[in-house]
Amino acid sequence: MLEKEVIDFEKSIVVGVVTQNQNEEKLNEYLDELEFLIFTAGGQVIKRFSQKMEKPNPKTFVGTGKLEEIKYYIRDNDIKTVIFDDELSPSQSKNITRELECKVLDRTNLILDIFAQRAETSYARTQVELAQCQYLLPRLTGMWTHLERQKGGIGMRGPGETEIETDRRIVRDRIALLKDKIKAIDKQMNTQRSNRGAMVRVAIVGYTNVGKSTLMNAVGKSEVFVENKLFATLDTTVRKTVIKNLPFLLTDTVGFIRKLPTQLVDSFKSTLDEVREADLLLHVVDITHPEFEEHIASVNQILQDIKCADKPVIMVFNKIDIYNPVQFDENDLNVEKTSKHYTLEEWKSTWMSKMGENNTLFISATEKDNFEEFREKVYEAVREIHITRFPYNKFLYPDYKDAVENEKDLD
Repeated sequence: MLEKEVIDFEKSIVVGVVTQNQNEEKLNEYLDELEFLIFTAGGQVIKRFSQKMEKPNPKTFVGTGKLEEIKYYIRDNDIKTVIFDDELSPSQSKNITRELECKVLDRTNLILDIFAQRAETSYARTQVELAQCQYLLPRLTGMWTHLERQKGGIGMRGPGETEIETDRRIVRDRIALLKDKIKAIDKQMNTQRSNRGAMVRVAIVGYTNVGKSTLMNAVGKSEVFVENKLFATLDTTVRKTVIKNLPFLLTDTVGFIRKLPTQLVDSFKSTLDEVREADLLLHVVDITHPEFEEHIASVNQILQDIKCADKPVIMVFNKIDIYNPVQFDENDLNVEKTSKHYTLEEWKSTWMSKMGENNTLFISATEKDNFEEFREKVYEAVREIHITRFPYNKFLYPDYKDAVENEKDLD
């Protein structure tokens, strides 16, 4: 008889602050996302703590009274980990750890940990380790108190280098080594990209957990790992794809997220290079998420940061098969109609209508709803880029409807 597997989730609490720039509704939304991140990392959130402040306390992030409250809760409920929604400074992390006497993480540390779990290839592991080292370097002082003492004993007397300085040097040397390793792999990947010739390149981008890999599998008939967790895919996958008789390269990229650690943007440079070198972007959006408009803004901001905002984009609104707007009663005068009450048709008549008919799609990657329309729009966009690059090939790739007719004639 098979034994039932018992998953031991790490008991955690999350902490955030309501400030002038972040109201309570926004904080709850960020904490919801943080809880999903913790679940992905193998943790279970037992309780949330929040505090209204003008700005986070420079010493302990939250006020001393709130920290005392968190301390007593940790002791009474055997909490293993405290996770803060924003990045903590080295001094904040040191002060909080000393006060709470338990493991203290921030959002950046948590995302780095998930990336470390998910990295499969040597390249992804190298990228994540570099990001971790860059994050760790300024925080070494607060991690082990013994690092602040000088070495002593027989054979250890010397110029007086403290252990913390030794460890810093070791981490700096490791960072230099990893950067050299990444440069060498980048060079290989640049060679691979140049060997792909002048084929049109299409990159799938979007927020994490919106269905990019599912779409990649559906279109490219590939076997990219899919899971309902954040950052299920870290490694870039490139597949040659053909719609009708038109070939192009389709790339699945790492998902973006709000408050993405800068260390990851730097270390995942080559992954982002796939986006930079793409001719067309498929921006996939989970339309069932209540804050999908925020997700779009976050992805657009990252695309702007990596200088890709000017590329042609097709917005692909995914998961329409499970989209359920909140019911709205027009006779109830106490309830104001908001975007959460919009049907798909109502959404289509909002700002989405200004993007142009050929630039927006509503599909389900799992159920393949509206997939013929998706294939047609991608085909036409790729064809336009292809015949601009190779005008003499125009007769090889007719309009999509003509290509369908030609197929019927051949049948």
